Amino acid sequence: MADEAGAIASRSDETLVDIRWLEGHRAEVVLVDMRAAADFDTGHLEGARHFDPFPFHHADTSARAMREFSAQLEWIFSALGISGAETLVFYENDSGMRATRGAWLAEYAGHRAVRILDGGLRRASGAALTAAVAPIQPTRFRAAPRDHIFASHEYILESIGRPDIQIFDVRSDEEYYGERIRARRAGALPGAFHLDWVNSVAAGGEFKSPAELRAAFERLGLSIDAEIVPYCQGGYRSANAYYALKLAGFSRVRNYIGSWGEWGNREDLPIEMPKRRA
Repeated sequence: MADEAGAIASRSDETLVDIRWLEGHRAEVVLVDMRAAADFDTGHLEGARHFDPFPFHHADTSARAMREFSAQLEWIFSALGISGAETLVFYENDSGMRATRGAWLAEYAGHRAVRILDGGLRRASGAALTAAVAPIQPTRFRAAPRDHIFASHEYILESIGRPDIQIFDVRSDEEYYGERIRARRAGALPGAFHLDWVNSVAAGGEFKSPAELRAAFERLGLSIDAEIVPYCQGGYRSANAYYALKLAGFSRVRNYIGSWGEWGNREDLPIEMPKRRA
């Protein structure tokens, strides 16, 4: 048990950093601010580069579309001056869906040194902010997609019902139960476990501890021995769940970035309509 706890803690140390770590490694990292442009313009960490992920929504996980998506990521990271050799630290106001979306995109594209500022600016008390924007020297980033952390709709369709693969719906309760409809169809993926992604973030804006996350996921019924595939509406909240699961010790996790924006808009894919318990 002690060895297992240590392994979980080491995964947390590899992924999450705090402001003290950042101040000690500032010269060695590239900071990427994932907030909206207005927030970035008001004040950001010195030297940070800006990337708002929301204009780059992607809801088609066919092979052709993913090739186009990889090309888009090459363009984005090249424009940000990212080569692949540096350590990236993504942040926003807390440990939300924006920073984790950026981190997951970089990982998927093949970047090997990705970190998240845990708790974001809310936990970076005393850190100086600036409105000055440093010039960026574009690079030539080459994507090398890591398909083992990505799930397509075809992959999920083939996985439904398999005991070694568990689908994890991290949307709100209203979306999961079909009370808030954000696609052509309401409902959920067949057999999906459900827990709103916000339950992985503590009141202070940081991720809950690995032990807390592990306990919550196991209470839900997720198996540490299974492969877990989180999904939401567009792959943003599920990116947060991807990291929460990894922090909790789940070694095999795939983000379904098409999520309900793809699945719920296709008539050829199966759904179920969960019912609230009385």
